[in-house]
Formats: sequence, structure tokens, C-alpha cells
Amino acid sequence: MKTAFEKRTDPWKDVEQHVGRYGAPFFIPEIIDHANGSYIYTESGRKILDFTSGQMSSTLGHSNPEVVQTIQQASARLDHLFSGMLSRPSINLCTKIAHSTADLLPKVIPLTTGSEVNEAALRLAKAVTGKFEVVSFNRSWHGVTEASAGATYSAARKLGVPGSPGQLSIPTPYSYRPDFVNAAGSLDWQKQLDYGFSMVDAQSVGSLAACIVEPIVSGGGILVPPPGYLAALKRKCHERGMLLIFDEAQTGFARTGDWYAFQHEEVTPDILTLSKTLGAGLPLAALVTTAQLEQAAYANGFIFYTSHVNDPLVAAVGCTVMDIIERDQLAAQALEKGQFLHKGLQQLVATHEIVGDARGRGLLQGIEIIKDSTTKERAAELGNSITTRCFQLGLHMNIVCLPGMGGVFRIAPPLTVSYAELTAGLQILDQAITEVEAQL
Repeated sequence: MKTAFEKRTDPWKDVEQHVGRYGAPFFIPEIIDHANGSYIYTESGRKILDFTSGQMSSTLGHSNPEVVQTIQQASARLDHLFSGMLSRPSINLCTKIAHSTADLLPKVIPLTTGSEVNEAALRLAKAVTGKFEVVSFNRSWHGVTEASAGATYSAARKLGVPGSPGQLSIPTPYSYRPDFVNAAGSLDWQKQLDYGFSMVDAQSVGSLAACIVEPIVSGGGILVPPPGYLAALKRKCHERGMLLIFDEAQTGFARTGDWYAFQHEEVTPDILTLSKTLGAGLPLAALVTTAQLEQAAYANGFIFYTSHVNDPLVAAVGCTVMDIIERDQLAAQALEKGQFLHKGLQQLVATHEIVGDARGRGLLQGIEIIKDSTTKERAAELGNSITTRCFQLGLHMNIVCLPGMGGVFRIAPPLTVSYAELTAGLQILDQAITEVEAQL
């Protein structure tokens, strides 16, 4: 029997003939053979340091031995069930997630992907409130299904067809490029937030259901809201009878130095959505909310009955992920390693004219590539060149290449990354920037 890993003589011919395109401007020009820890390995034998944790998801490193063992054991015992059946792994996962929020959000529904769980959260919010309008940041990314795509403004809107009705946006707090400034020239986030909701109030038809945001905006450029912003946002929502949803696809499960990014500001959402970082690379997500909202949604006929809700195999993996994070104190490690990484990125700002800003929290960091420090003009093409050179030198980087957002690197190595690997990645990044800068 031929295996899935069979090597054909010309894989790129098969790619051209049979692999459909789904939005990426291009595929990485090498075939990946296997991955382990912080590294991926190509069929040609190259070893590449992964500073994106796969698709920001393999937070315990690739092929983590304990995760592999859990998959092997669980698949031999329980892989998939009828959606109305429960198993110990799914019950235990719900319990663990509830406890990780200090039981502030005690009700959990395990699902699969980030798009799906945001779809479920928005549906639940509409079921509870009886309203349909949704507010999100104008640099947001929440998914590609109907409602989650409707709440996404950074890309995938220009299809020329109607989207989900009732979508409204507010400005994203962006300290490096402030649109509302105080006397000192810094971002006046309160004025910005007030303006945003004055526009919401003007455009709303009186049916505001929810606001969904990332507590640290990732795809929009690693934007950390100023202290106090999230609390003020929650007040704005509750004044209007709206539910506040935090999408923690990329910030959850220790990446930013806490179990969840909302804990840093001590602002608890009404609904929390989790995905990417929960499954250690497997498709696993969770909707987390209060007992009162869960009961209200149930009473109002909420349904999100999917083929893979409460699946036991991935739930078992989620339990293992949470056990490892707690046992190895990975939240504290992410904070310390993130400080080390951030210091290295700040050094790049200090030494390179085209590196304008370094920002982030924990092991979710970003740098912004610009043409010069005076104008702060975006430099997507320079970012693309740096990305290419990094890959040639053995470092995989992810650059935000969405329209109007080019030139921002998202840096999110596994929580298990070593200081030596962080140093190696910073050195490669420095070399790539130096070489690109020398060509200007």
C-alpha cells in the first residue's frame, strides 16, 4: 500500500495540476517532510527554524512526544462519536478550561476551528439578545465563514457579493500610527473609542448584539491595546446591551504570559473563543461563556450541532496540552522568553533604519518594516524580501501581507522554544534585514 508520504518524482507538477489555491499569494517553495520541536525539515534536507508555530498553533512544538502519545492512545480507544454522546476526554476538557478562567466562564462547548467557534459565539450572542448587529475592529480577522467573515475587515471582503448583515466597525487602537492624538502626540484611545461608538450609534438600526475583538490584534499587525482600553470597551458594550466576545485564537493558553490575554487586564468577556493554541496543531476550539448566557441561549433555541462537536480524540489532546502548560509553568516561561525576544527585537529597531517598531506581549511579538523612520511609510516589498532571505537562511517568518498592512512580522515561536533557538532566530533576522537594507 502506498503511503501518504510517498515521494513522487515531480511534486510541483502535481501541485500545478491538482492543488487548489485558497488565498495564499503563493506556496512556500519547498516540500516539508517532517517537523520536530522548533524546526521543520524539507525533502531536500534543509532544517528551518519555525517562528510561526505552524499556523500559530503548534505551541508545544512540532511532534511533541506527549501529544503524539496521547494521539496514539486516544485513537486506539476513542476517535469520533455521535455528536450527542459524551466521553471522559470531552468532559475533562470542558472542566479544565472552566477552571482556567477561575470559573468566571464555567460553560464550555468544544468545537474545531477558529472560524467555526467565532461563528458559534456570534450565533449564541444573537440568540441571547434577539439582535443581529456585530461590531469589530477595522483591522480585524475572525475567520472566513459567514458571520466570522462579516466581522473581519482586514481582508476577504471584496468579493462583490452581500455578506452577513449588520456588520459595523470601530477604529483599531494602533499606538505606532495614532489616528486620534493627545497634546503629546500620542494615541488618545479614549477619544478614538468614543468616536468609534458614536459612529456605531449613528449607523445602528437599534439591534446591537455583540462586539468581537482580539485582546491583542494579531493579523492586523500585533497591536496591543493601551491599558484601560478593554475595560472601557466592555463598558461601551454593556451600556448598549451588547455582549463582549474576546477571540483568543492566538493569545490563549499561555502565549502572552497568562492563561488568557484578558487576564492581563482583568477584563472578563461575556463569551471567550479559543482555537489554534488549544489543539497543539490539531483542529480543536472551544466556546466559553457564563452559566446565565448558556442557559438563556439554550432556552431560546440555540443550536450549533456539528459532526465534530465534543470529539474525544482532539479533546484528549487538549487535556494533554493544558496539563503540560500547567506542569511546566509555560505561562511564566512565555513571559520571560518574550522579554528576551522583545529586547532582541528592540535592538533591531535601534540598529536598522527600516525597522520602525517592536511590540507584543510574551511570545507573541511583532516588528514593523518601514521605508524610513521620518515618514513611517509602509514597506511591504522590503518585508517580502526579508521574509524570502530569512527562509533561505533557515528561518520561517510570517509577514502580514494583507492590503494596507504590509511590512509587519508576526513572531510566535513555540512556548517550548529554547533561548539558543531564540538567539539563532534573531541573528538570522538581523542578517536578512542587514542584507536587504544594504541593497537600498
